[in-house]
Amino acid sequence: MLRVLLVIALALGAGVAQADNGFFYLGAGITSNKLSDIVVQGTAFPDIDTTSWKVFAGFRPISAFAVEADYMDLGSETAEGPCTNCCMAACRGINQSDAQVFAAYAVGFLPVPVPFLDIYGKAGLARSKLSTDESGSAASNHGTEFAWGVGVQAHIRYVGGRLEYESFNIPNTNGAHVVSLSIFLNLK
Repeated sequence: MLRVLLVIALALGAGVAQADNGFFYLGAGITSNKLSDIVVQGTAFPDIDTTSWKVFAGFRPISAFAVEADYMDLGSETAEGPCTNCCMAACRGINQSDAQVFAAYAVGFLPVPVPFLDIYGKAGLARSKLSTDESGSAASNHGTEFAWGVGVQAHIRYVGGRLEYESFNIPNTNGAHVVSLSIFLNLK
């Protein structure tokens, strides 16, 4: 029994190590974003809980590994609230939150014995930009933090679809949680 398991493991490993002819891939998708507890310099800003978009590009030199870069617009939210930088007691202000992320990942693919299906995990760094505006008083915060994600993708020849979850920290928030549905093209 041990020999049979060893032969199966070697066969799957050989399939994973086979090169994919240096495929580049490009994709785009829609995202569902959740970014909450946004507090900058003691002022609370509206949570971002919206649908937005992403684009990504990658290079997959072998079946088991790829490197990938993503750009995500996490969206923006606006809410009316009391002024904190105004001298009038009845003043109402507009608070706005807006966030974008650029991420770079190393992607590892599980050796699934189904040729059109990939299950993957990814880890890397995310560079975020959180912009806030309180009644005309704008601020912008940047940060670079650890990022990770998991997903599944199916492809037929050069076209595929992908469902994934990504998470990363953004300073002055409780972190971003992103679910996306994307399409991609494999290029030789």
